[in-house]
Amino acid sequence: MSSPLLQRPGAVALDVEGGGSVAAHYGEPLPEQRRLAEGAGLVDRSDRDVVAVPGPDRLSWLHDLTSQHLRELPDATGTEALFLDPNGRVEHHAELTELAGTVWADVEPGTGAALTAWLQKMRFMLRVEPELRTDGWALLSLVGPQGDAVLAAAGWPVPAGEHAVVPLPDGGWARRMPALGDGTAAVVDLLVPRAEVGARADALLAAGAVLAGLDAYEALRVEARRPRAGIDSDHRTIPNELVWLDTAVHLEKGCYRGQETVARVHNLGRPPRRQVLLHLDGMSEVLPAPGTPVTAGTREVGRVGSVVRHHELGVIGLALVKQSVAPDADLRVGEAVAVIDLDDAPAALDDTRAAARDRVRAVRSATIGR
Repeated sequence: MSSPLLQRPGAVALDVEGGGSVAAHYGEPLPEQRRLAEGAGLVDRSDRDVVAVPGPDRLSWLHDLTSQHLRELPDATGTEALFLDPNGRVEHHAELTELAGTVWADVEPGTGAALTAWLQKMRFMLRVEPELRTDGWALLSLVGPQGDAVLAAAGWPVPAGEHAVVPLPDGGWARRMPALGDGTAAVVDLLVPRAEVGARADALLAAGAVLAGLDAYEALRVEARRPRAGIDSDHRTIPNELVWLDTAVHLEKGCYRGQETVARVHNLGRPPRRQVLLHLDGMSEVLPAPGTPVTAGTREVGRVGSVVRHHELGVIGLALVKQSVAPDADLRVGEAVAVIDLDDAPAALDDTRAAARDRVRAVRSATIGR
């Protein structure tokens, strides 16, 4: 379905997975990024799917199905979680919100129906009622250091710490998210009735926000190294390769699907690939598509995900590259020359993991007894 905010002046439509469209920008792609970084921009993210899970058993049930510790998740709290396959590969990444007896999961566009169908098959005799609610609810994001002032001026509640959630007047909620960009662009996600998207947006615009397109949000997201499932991940991705190991995985919880792979790779050393931020030369008008190979000479050493034009950094992208790729390697993404950001050198193994890794190598080479 198409967003009503596409009727606003200057809106340029971006078709999204699963049908429908939102605004890529409102006529000023790069200035819109700066407004998010320095002021308060309202971004239409109503392309995301929304799944609701009410029922008395919702938290313990989702605890057993996902990578996150959810059994005692407090009311009015958000978190991230992954749904993995039996081999530990990422199938879905969800932003979760627990509020007033329901867990809300917002997921990538076009993926909500498949996730809901799988959840319904996993109900067994438990008291849970997973349901796709995208038709009735839409996600907006207020981004920028002046966002809290806008909420206050509009008379809306302001969530306090990261992942705090507050109910909104007349339905929906506001959830504090990790900042984007260089860490100063605060983010508050707003779940609102889809029929009221235009009216809710007008209230925030009257309070001092400005409209910004999804392209601007994506540029600051890439700068902050926050991946998206299915774009910055592929069919082989395990959580250990991305920052999700820190944000969406609880390493001390009990069994869940895919846990063995996650725990083994975490305990024994580095995963096959690592996430890095790439700087591309930006000579081409056409940006590389997600999945484009990253090469070093004649060797394919990874794949690129999101690639964006950033208002200060130029063309940047998130990529998964092999652990063997040197931080100063000469890389290409298609025809573009690329280099790894200096902050993304591979992390050194600590002593415990290094010892475990050496022991596994010794066992496999039959140099010590099993």
